[in-house]
Amino acid sequence: MRMSIGEYVAAFDASPLATFPGLAPWDLTARSADVVRRLLAALGDGYAIADEVAVHATARVERGATLKGPAIVGPHCTIAAGAYVRGGCWLDARCTLGPGVELKSAFLFASTRLAHFNFVGDSVVGSDVNLEAGAIVANFRNERPDAPIAIHADGRRFDTGARKFGAVIGDGARIGANAVIAPGALLRPRLVVPRLGLVDQGGG
Repeated sequence: MRMSIGEYVAAFDASPLATFPGLAPWDLTARSADVVRRLLAALGDGYAIADEVAVHATARVERGATLKGPAIVGPHCTIAAGAYVRGGCWLDARCTLGPGVELKSAFLFASTRLAHFNFVGDSVVGSDVNLEAGAIVANFRNERPDAPIAIHADGRRFDTGARKFGAVIGDGARIGANAVIAPGALLRPRLVVPRLGLVDQGGG
């Protein structure tokens, strides 16, 4: 069974990522470095590009942040000291990565905020999503290291074929402090995950 990222992220179909039709979210994240390199090649004016990292002129990257290419930091984004971006990442406009945030092979849509000390791996995160301090989106299952991640959500099963995949987080979702999103999750728009909560949809 296939899924549409647009079910969760309204802006997806009008975004640069829509130029990769037919890719499921776990395929998009698995190929994130190549995807971001293709987006880099098509960028318009207003970006400074060095070592496969593009930062818009209106974005602010504090000293002490680490950005490993390929990566794109969109207009009016803020990346705080101690943040770490790697593995092929794309940030839409007005995104915030706070101190101690690690973002790996992920795509963030507009106005999404990762407060501080968050990890988000191999994920697609919609617009206006907020992660409170310490919330993480895990991308690997220690208990099943050799088994591809399967997702069970809304009465559907998705066999990803991937050993690393985090989540698709819908627009406006709120993830409470120190919550854990286990590998292989589909979070509906405006879902609220309580502090210390666990979302685990990877049933086997």
